[in-house]
Amino acid sequence: MKVLRVVGAATAVLLAACDTVVPTWQPAPATASASASPTASVLASPSPVELTLAFGGDVHFTERTAALLKNPATAVGPMTSVLSAADLAVVNLETAVTTRGTPEPKEFHFRAPATAYEAVKAAGIDAVSIANNHALDYGRAGFADTLDGAAAAGVPVFGGGRTVDEAYAPLILTVRGVRVAILGFSQIHTLAESWKAGPATPGIAMAWDVPRAAAAVRSAREHADLVVVFNHWGTERDSCPNANQKQFAAVLADAGADMIIGAHAHVLQGAGWLGRTYVAYGLGNFVWYVGSADTGVLKVQVRGRSVVRAELIPAVVSGTGQPKPLTGSAATAAAKRFTDLGRCTGLAAGPPPA
Repeated sequence: MKVLRVVGAATAVLLAACDTVVPTWQPAPATASASASPTASVLASPSPVELTLAFGGDVHFTERTAALLKNPATAVGPMTSVLSAADLAVVNLETAVTTRGTPEPKEFHFRAPATAYEAVKAAGIDAVSIANNHALDYGRAGFADTLDGAAAAGVPVFGGGRTVDEAYAPLILTVRGVRVAILGFSQIHTLAESWKAGPATPGIAMAWDVPRAAAAVRSAREHADLVVVFNHWGTERDSCPNANQKQFAAVLADAGADMIIGAHAHVLQGAGWLGRTYVAYGLGNFVWYVGSADTGVLKVQVRGRSVVRAELIPAVVSGTGQPKPLTGSAATAAAKRFTDLGRCTGLAAGPPPA
C-alpha cells in the first residue's frame, strides 16, 4: 500500500507566485515525519531514497469510456498494476467532473460524473493535473464541481484552483519521507484568457504567464526535495515538440524543475535530458474515447534529484478506450518507436557527467 502525506492543512500547499513578489512558503504543521530542511534531508543523505514514479497521459470518461464507470474499480484497465506499484502515480484528468454548467464556446466538450474520481483512486493514481483545455468545458460552475468532487473523494489535484495563487501552487506530497512538489501548467491557446485563474477568480495555471510559472517552480525548489512539472502543451498529432514547448522547458529547467512531463498532442512525443532535468514532452492519450494509438506508463526511477532510469511500459489504446499492455515483439517495437522520438527533441540521451 502506498503511504503519501499531503503537506499542509489543505490539499495543496499554497505558494503565492507573482511577477514581483517572492512566493510565500506556508509550512506544514510539525510532525515526526516532517523535516525542517526537506532538501537537505534527502540530498545530504549518503544513501538518498530511491523512488519509482509513474506517469500516464490524458484520461477522461466520455462516450465509449463513460461505460467504464459502471465499474470504477476496473475503469482504467490492466495498466493499473503498473500505476499501483509506483511510489507515486500521476495523470492528466482531461475533463470537467460535473453534471452542471453550460458548454463553453469551443469544439469539444468532456465531462464525467464524480465516479471518475473513484476510478482514478482504484487505479493507484495518486494525483491528477487539471491544467488542461477541458477542465472548464462546462464553465466555472462545472469547474467548482471538479474541485469540490476531488476534495470529497480525497484525490489531490494541481494546476488549477479557486484563485490564481491556488492554481500556481504546487501540490506537495511526502512520499517515503521525500517531499515531492508537483505543478501543472497549460500552454493551450483556446480560451486561455477567459479560463486563466485570477486574484479571486477560479481557473487554471497558464504557461503563457512565464514569470509567474517560473516563480512558482523556484519557490517549490526551495521547499521540496524533488520538483516535477506536468504540462499540457504541444501541437496535436505532431510527435515532435514545438518551439513553445522547448522554450518553456528551458525556463522551467533553469528555475529548478527536476522533471518535466507533458501531454495533449494525442500522440507520444520524445524524451531525454535538458542538462540535469529529465523531460518527457508528451505521453499522448491514456484512457480515451476514440481511436487507437501508442501509449503507456512512463516509469521513472529517481535517486535524490537525479533520474537514474526512465522507460515507457508500452501499451495501446484499445477498443474499450483503456490502455492495453503490449508484450513480446509488439512491446519491443513500441519501445523503440518511443526512443526514436527523441531525435527531434534536441534533448540529450543522458544527463551530463556528475
